[in-house]
Amino acid sequence: MLSFTKGLATAGIALAASMGAAVASPYDEYAGETLVVNFPAHPHYNAVMKILPEFTKETGIEVEVDQLPYLKMRERQTLELAQDEGDYDLIAYVVFSKADYVYADQLENLAKYFMNPKLADPAFDSADLIDGYVKNIGFAGGDKGYLDGATGSLYGLPYGSETSVLGYRKDIFEKHGLEVPTTYDEMLELACKIPELEPGMGGLSSRAASGHHAAHAFLLHLNPLGGAIFDDQWNPVVNNAEGVAAAEALKKIVECGPEGAASFGFGEALGSFLNGDTAMFLDTTVVSGQIDDPSKSQVVGKVGWAMHPMGVKRASQTGGFGIGIPKNAENKEAAFLLMQWLTSKHGDKLVALAGGNPSRFSTHADADVNAKFPHMATFGEALQYADPDWRPIIPVWGKINADLGTTLSKVLTEDLDVQTALDGVAERTKAVMEEAGYYTWQ
Repeated sequence: MLSFTKGLATAGIALAASMGAAVASPYDEYAGETLVVNFPAHPHYNAVMKILPEFTKETGIEVEVDQLPYLKMRERQTLELAQDEGDYDLIAYVVFSKADYVYADQLENLAKYFMNPKLADPAFDSADLIDGYVKNIGFAGGDKGYLDGATGSLYGLPYGSETSVLGYRKDIFEKHGLEVPTTYDEMLELACKIPELEPGMGGLSSRAASGHHAAHAFLLHLNPLGGAIFDDQWNPVVNNAEGVAAAEALKKIVECGPEGAASFGFGEALGSFLNGDTAMFLDTTVVSGQIDDPSKSQVVGKVGWAMHPMGVKRASQTGGFGIGIPKNAENKEAAFLLMQWLTSKHGDKLVALAGGNPSRFSTHADADVNAKFPHMATFGEALQYADPDWRPIIPVWGKINADLGTTLSKVLTEDLDVQTALDGVAERTKAVMEEAGYYTWQ
């Protein structure tokens, strides 16, 4: 009897030990570690700063943040990622940095972390992440070299996803019985009709200044109107009928916009809308926080949101940031746990409620999130059409983009013929691509 009782006791201890192991937190092994992360000074990451204490509370992992203006952040990363041992365990980056870092073998491939049952949360639900943005910000080595596909690999996750949406003045639209535009024809017609109805008010505020601002604005219209920079063989097609239509759309928007519209960068375009000088604004979702901030906006409570109008197809931009683990990071597994927590359904909802830009469809549809930010459902719908290839993510794009923006500015300010301007861009782009070796295999 004694030996039987002793056996039961031993079995009970073993069971308790096994149960303890089963319920042990996956974070226990990493509790006490300190992660150093590099994030931009940006509205989404300002919201992230509010939720990081919750991560430490849940996991025991400390987080130190080096938060810098974007250009300084990029400069710091360029230096840090080139070292044998870097200071950063997790970094935020934009899509063009993804291409640079992956090509230089400076970002971790995430496959081995998602394969590790001790690290990968089975409830992560990757299918809920905004797929176009995962392809844009996370994949490299697949289609065209910078997208997903049979040969693609995942190097980061979206965190702070943005797309283009149409903001409009509800009071102005109600006053004149105007319908919210759903197509490009309707939007362009309203852009020029509103200044007639409201003297002194511009129709639609847009970026247009020489350089990347004008190029960005052109690209906003190019994909919805059926255009592209290149065909499948890397031949420039920016000067085809669809490209001309996109440039003409931008020209009309500027002509019917607020005073000085041709010189607007992003800040000036947004400022015009915040000040009530224009009735519509077509650009990134990240501006919603400023529009609702009475310290910055004269139009609080007066703005409605709609999807990017449809041209020949429904398409909107992919912008914002992703997060990845540097190859030279010291605490890679703990960094993966932070990355996974931030982009999980739990973390994504927390950052959304703190004023950030969620990266999951479920967060955009969440009742609590929409109760606080009613525009989130519309933003989530727009993100279903976010085009991961709305601009080419290739090393020579910076040079082509600068030429495109400078040339378009001449269309807007010097009345350069649109077809002539785009023909010149296509010719110069062809030379750039040839020099870079894109026609080697043709």
